[in-house]
Amino acid sequence: QRMLRFAVPPLVVPIRLLTPLATVPEYATAGAAGLDLSAALDAPLVIEAGAFTLVPCGFAMALPAGFEAQVRPRSGLAAKFGVTVLNAPGTIDCDYRGEVKVILINHGSAPFTVQPGMRIAQMVIAAVERVEWGVTTDALDETVRAAGGFGHTGQ
Repeated sequence: QRMLRFAVPPLVVPIRLLTPLATVPEYATAGAAGLDLSAALDAPLVIEAGAFTLVPCGFAMALPAGFEAQVRPRSGLAAKFGVTVLNAPGTIDCDYRGEVKVILINHGSAPFTVQPGMRIAQMVIAAVERVEWGVTTDALDETVRAAGGFGHTGQ
């Protein structure tokens, strides 16, 4: 197996474990884009069909300015049980210092049990660009799509 190499050193993000139930997020494989988030629970948590709940991860972090964390579903939970992240992708801003939590929803037809320590979502750390608006009354540059809305490209 070939070792993956990245052009820049990893970003070091300070993390504080808020409970002994917390697990430090980690990459499952060398090529994984997302870090697995685990449920910091002391007992199983049942999510009824059609219901949603906030699941604690038991840690807080200090992302540097210019970065965000995107909380995304785990494809296995979605494919096997219909369980996903309700506000996918959820955004954690660089100035948030509270506990990381995941809003899980059960789109399946049966209750789903979140076990303590279960991997429930994944988190991708990404750079964020800040913009300034150049307000104009002039026409914007033309494109092939122009003002075509949802479904306009026929896809």
